[in-house]
Amino acid sequence: NKGLLSGRGPTGVAAAAVYIAALLKGERRTQKEVAEVAGVTEVTIRNRYRELKKELSIPVNA
Repeated sequence: NKGLLSGRGPTGVAAAAVYIAALLKGERRTQKEVAEVAGVTEVTIRNRYRELKKELSIPVNA
């Protein structure tokens, strides 16, 4: 097992973590908003979000 972050850019993973944290705290932000601030694409946010949610069993629905 190479781990969740293997081959992943740290900025994209961090941006997805921020997106998840916002959802968990009820601070609705779009993937586009987070992506623009972090300097990554919406696709990156979406993909890392799905991976983090699955691998860490995070109970979030966007």
